[in-house]
Amino acid sequence: MLEKINETARFLMGIQKTNPQIGIILGTGLGGLVKEIDIEKTIPYEDIPNFPVSTVEGHNGQLIFGKINGKPVMAMQGRFHYYEGYTMKEVTFPVRVMKQMGIKYLVVSNASGGLNPDFKVGDIMLIEDHINMFGDNPLMGKNIAELGPRFPDMSQPYSHELIARAKDIAYKNNIFLKQGVYVGTAGPTFETPAEYKFFRIIGGDTVGMSTVPEVIVARHMDMTCFGVSIITDSGVPGQIVEISHEEVQKVAAAAEPKMTKVIAELIGTL
Repeated sequence: MLEKINETARFLMGIQKTNPQIGIILGTGLGGLVKEIDIEKTIPYEDIPNFPVSTVEGHNGQLIFGKINGKPVMAMQGRFHYYEGYTMKEVTFPVRVMKQMGIKYLVVSNASGGLNPDFKVGDIMLIEDHINMFGDNPLMGKNIAELGPRFPDMSQPYSHELIARAKDIAYKNNIFLKQGVYVGTAGPTFETPAEYKFFRIIGGDTVGMSTVPEVIVARHMDMTCFGVSIITDSGVPGQIVEISHEEVQKVAAAAEPKMTKVIAELIGTL
């Protein structure tokens, strides 16, 4: 595995000029941040050695190198999901590559279902913590000491400092943000009413099918993480309606400009 990670990192470092320290993973319907990137190089996933290929509508499947607010970034326009049939190690492979390329910060975004009755569709939530309900963990199996410790600390999966900065940026731009706990599940089904209720009881504010594996691996390698969820549907009793992937994309796209504003300005402070 380490050989493949290093092979991919060497390939990417050899064909682009920037030296990014910030990695970005864009979620469903949230590719608009790319418009803020002064793009220097775009590479389709299928052209990258050892990379999986995204199969989900709304995920373009390309790696973008460039700058946001003068800061070099590496952005994944389209992520990989456990429900696509990939292993946890395949899902998180790009994060491993990012670290080997010298990236120190990981910014993740996702579309999610709201569990907190104080949240409404279209709200943006800063992720302060997560609950792993995948039934799997990307660190299972033999630990590679060069990448991180056998038992990594997870007392602060999402940076308190970056959350505070994002809140200040939002306040100055009159953007109202929520803050809470993201529950990560395997999918690909949307949740049943009983599951929504259960996830709320155990402490969740939103629920989705991504993010948790990437952040676990990033923290294993001591990367600083920042995460944002856009609430695209409600799992609150009495508010649950039939939902489709197309509707999720539509709501995410409508809320995205505010999220993009916060992330772009936050990156400028790193």
